[in-house]
Amino acid sequence: MKILLDAMGGDNAPNSTLQGAADALREFGDGMTIALLGDPDKLRAAAKELNIDLSPFELIPCTEDIDMHDDPVKAVRHKMDSSMVKGLTMLKNGEGDAFVSAGSTGALHVGTSLIVRTVKGVKRPALATCMPGKKQPFLLLDCGANAECRAEMLNAFGTMGSVYMNRVMGRQNPSVALVNNGAEDTKGTPMYREAHGLLRRNPSIRFVGNIEPRDIMAGEVDVVVCDGFVGNVVLKLTEGVAGTLLGMLKDIFMQNLVTKVCYLGVKKGLRGLKHKMDSEEIGGAPLLGAARPVIKAHGSSKPKGIKNAIRQAKTCVENDLCGTMEAALAELNSKGDTAQ
Repeated sequence: MKILLDAMGGDNAPNSTLQGAADALREFGDGMTIALLGDPDKLRAAAKELNIDLSPFELIPCTEDIDMHDDPVKAVRHKMDSSMVKGLTMLKNGEGDAFVSAGSTGALHVGTSLIVRTVKGVKRPALATCMPGKKQPFLLLDCGANAECRAEMLNAFGTMGSVYMNRVMGRQNPSVALVNNGAEDTKGTPMYREAHGLLRRNPSIRFVGNIEPRDIMAGEVDVVVCDGFVGNVVLKLTEGVAGTLLGMLKDIFMQNLVTKVCYLGVKKGLRGLKHKMDSEEIGGAPLLGAARPVIKAHGSSKPKGIKNAIRQAKTCVENDLCGTMEAALAELNSKGDTAQ
């Protein structure tokens, strides 16, 4: 198995990507090779600084980078020798089994759609990430790929999310809900009301109606559907609130001797909570609907986030996520479903 890594993508690249790749090879690299796409001189300099041996890696030289401020469409069409475009092209040509990048979300989405393409029955891939819930983890999509959506796209997200949770996560008859500003069917913008109607009539999913943002983290629903703008706000707000609350709890316990002694009694539980809420533990979000596995890591990923994004890519390949998604959608389409 070969994982293609955009070594120049992300706020902390190439140090974070290189260290994360090295950690991935050490922890779960049996039967896996990692190809690093990027500027060889910068990668060698980072390797020297981090004391990392580059010999286990395959280096794929690239002369261009896609910046976070680049226009996604222009960047994908004109920066052909960038680490992102070159990696996606190699993936399309079968020169790798999965692609991981912490680079521009917009460019990755455009590049995936134009180069890698989507499975039959899907027009636009969606970023989907598993998030921790009180009862159980849930899948949020879209969380950043499609800022503006049509109602039929949200309907497709519901189908793809349901397939993923059933076929990959093992959830039987997963529930699907639509993020909205009220639980009533009449709430939301015209597009969201139209999407509610399509989801309600979708025979391939178990739609349970609207879900208000305050109820999302309860984990009572398996799949939470929204457009990429709302999903990205939900994702980043959740990460920020989790970090802030954990920091506030730490300040409370460090106030005096009595609170420090109390901390000893809940230390293990708080560490478990911190681990559960750490976005770096998830690593990245698969682009559901892509014809080959593409994983988007957080732009601010540190080595642990990159390592776990590679772990997720490996899991997607091992579970044949794309083949499973295509087969499941074909089965649904044959029964009259329209996941467009």
